[in-house]
Amino acid sequence: MSLKCGIVGLPNVGKSTLFNALTKAGIEAANYP
Repeated sequence: MSLKCGIVGLPNVGKSTLFNALTKAGIEAANYP
């Protein structure tokens, strides 16, 4: 059994920051209009 999870939200609300905090992956967080 496999679990898939996604982070969904409006731009610039902290999705990348949350992902980095949960996984310690170090994904770059940048503003894209």
